[in-house]
Amino acid sequence: MTLEEKINGEIKKAMLAKDQKRLAAIRAIKSEILLLKTGKGKDGITPEMEIATLQKMIKQRTESAAIYKGQGREDLEVEELTQANIIKEFLPEQMSREDVVKIVKEIVASVGATTIKDMGKVMGVASKQLAGKSDNKTISEIIKELLS
Repeated sequence: MTLEEKINGEIKKAMLAKDQKRLAAIRAIKSEILLLKTGKGKDGITPEMEIATLQKMIKQRTESAAIYKGQGREDLEVEELTQANIIKEFLPEQMSREDVVKIVKEIVASVGATTIKDMGKVMGVASKQLAGKSDNKTISEIIKELLS
């Protein structure tokens, strides 16, 4: 089952349950997938492209929630975080921090990185290898810890 089929099924469920918050988040995903299909995806969109789009959506919502929190708008902050959590349901299961650390250590050794100047090399390999399994922010933090 493709992500688009899964989204369509979830929209129907949310409509029947009259869950407006879930419906809004799922419709936002559908909108992004449609934009992806009409833009870059003329040759067909890959699961990696879908995962990257979902991760981007989650990042946008968590950043917006942080802004709303700083402005004292808890109502909007909660709404953004709720949407982010609903979107996370459609991502593959994320790896634990310990597992990510193990993989990044292996990448650091294979690339031969020794200083923080080598972070770009490690980040390039790690972000490809861990795409969809961990977010780039976590990967970046771990690389900084290991190389400094």
